[in-house]
Amino acid sequence: MTAAIELKGLYKSFGPTAIIRGVDLAIEKGERHAIIGPNGAGKSTLFHLISGRYSVSGGGVFLHGENISNLPPYEIYRKGLSRSFQVTNIFPNMSVFENVRCGLMWAKDYKYSFWHLVDRERELNEKTAQVIEEIGLTSRMKIPAGVLTYAEQRALEIGIAAAGGADVIMLDEPTAGMSHSETDQAIELIRKITVGKTLVMVEHDMGVVFDLADRISVLVYGEIIASDTPENIRNSKAVQEAYLGAEAED
Repeated sequence: MTAAIELKGLYKSFGPTAIIRGVDLAIEKGERHAIIGPNGAGKSTLFHLISGRYSVSGGGVFLHGENISNLPPYEIYRKGLSRSFQVTNIFPNMSVFENVRCGLMWAKDYKYSFWHLVDRERELNEKTAQVIEEIGLTSRMKIPAGVLTYAEQRALEIGIAAAGGADVIMLDEPTAGMSHSETDQAIELIRKITVGKTLVMVEHDMGVVFDLADRISVLVYGEIIASDTPENIRNSKAVQEAYLGAEAED
């Protein structure tokens, strides 16, 4: 079966400095896959390479068997891969409804076609309201996104990432900065919106990782040193040594 995402000998350097060094990784369809590693391991760079924000220096990125290396992000998005960012990336002066609708418009190739009277697009607006209901922001849909709480803004961004119907969703630190209760809510939201989809996430909170992930890959100094089930990753001495920066106990 063709993997949802496959990285083959993926390499990225900035000048003489190699950040990603020959990564090989296959993420199966419908899998919830977490990428973890110490600070500076190259996790965000890897995300940028997959989603098209950075160009590839060597090797390739494949989405459902198609080589998407170096395609612009909007083309990758329309092929079925959507991502959120580590820093909240919304339009703060637009309403919650308008933010989600913009995500749907890009997916439907509206772009910024001002001749489309979007308020009259019944199907588009109904779908927008449906997404907002799924992320629990129906009572907040008319207010500017910038006045939402931090956790609500993250929920909105996750909703936007999922709004276009992408079958591969990438989330970068989706629970960063949240309280325990907010994190629990975010986990349930992520679990709900990724049913039947492939999830790839970078996350520092190991509780979130072990709660959500079917499989975990450990990235250290630009290389995948392990890719396995949460239980095996938790018990791996090699992972403990590399990730914790200390020798694992015998």
